[in-house]
Amino acid sequence: MGHASPKSLAVAGLLFNAFVWGVCWWPFKQLEAQGLHPLWATALVYAFVFVAIALWLWRSGQLQSWRGHPGLWLLLLASGLTNVGFNWAVTVGDVVRVVLLFYLMPAWSVLVAWWLLGDKPTPMALLRLVLALAGLFIVLKTPETPWPVPESLADVLALIGGLTFAITNALLLKLKDSPSSSRTLAMFGGGAVMATLAAIAGLATGVVALGSAPAWSWLPLVALLGISFLFGNLALQYGAARLAAHTTALVMLSEVLFASVSSVLLGASNWDSRTLIGGALILLAALLSVIEPAHKTN
Repeated sequence: MGHASPKSLAVAGLLFNAFVWGVCWWPFKQLEAQGLHPLWATALVYAFVFVAIALWLWRSGQLQSWRGHPGLWLLLLASGLTNVGFNWAVTVGDVVRVVLLFYLMPAWSVLVAWWLLGDKPTPMALLRLVLALAGLFIVLKTPETPWPVPESLADVLALIGGLTFAITNALLLKLKDSPSSSRTLAMFGGGAVMATLAAIAGLATGVVALGSAPAWSWLPLVALLGISFLFGNLALQYGAARLAAHTTALVMLSEVLFASVSSVLLGASNWDSRTLIGGALILLAALLSVIEPAHKTN
């Protein structure tokens, strides 16, 4: 009595992770203002944490082979693409719009769980998918465009990031018997590798600028992001491995609240009726994700 239950701790862990992701746009925007592109910033932050974790595991004799868990390579790829998509989008786009498009993740989870976990979608799951896609249609369809297509690079990145985040969460559930340290290493390695590859490809195609020379003023923000993402990642793993995929998706929706409040207060977002209506449908689809499992236990 008086002790938090494992489920409560798991939810708290997911809330902390959502908070980190919900407010990380601010340091990324500050770094971009100082001449550091979000892709290079992501590569720096994740490489810094990856090296620190790898050295600590090596010195403590806990560095383990991934041979028995090949799914870790998929986790590296999916989590890396998630970070590339989200961090880049939230730096160059409207924060609330990016987060809403990113949080089609519960809808993608219906399809991803079917593919990776063998969970066939129920009628309610399909309804959620339709609601979320209707919300996406409303958010993307502007009077100036004949079709509801992404209108900017930030839109495309947010959608890709949401899809790969759904895959990441499903993989964490699938790989829950693998060593936690290996999962953490895979996720930070993915962030470093995929951001570096994306930055190099962006340089080659002219999408990404080289930016200014390295500056000491970057260090506090890079360190802050690194520490925050490390503890946020550990919290996500703890929560996602102990809760059902739909519960994880629901709790992580609190990121929308953290991002919306922080970005509106700091003037990084603009609200319009289309975003509000479409966003409401996307969030409704996510909220419905807990109703069906709750009924199943009755």
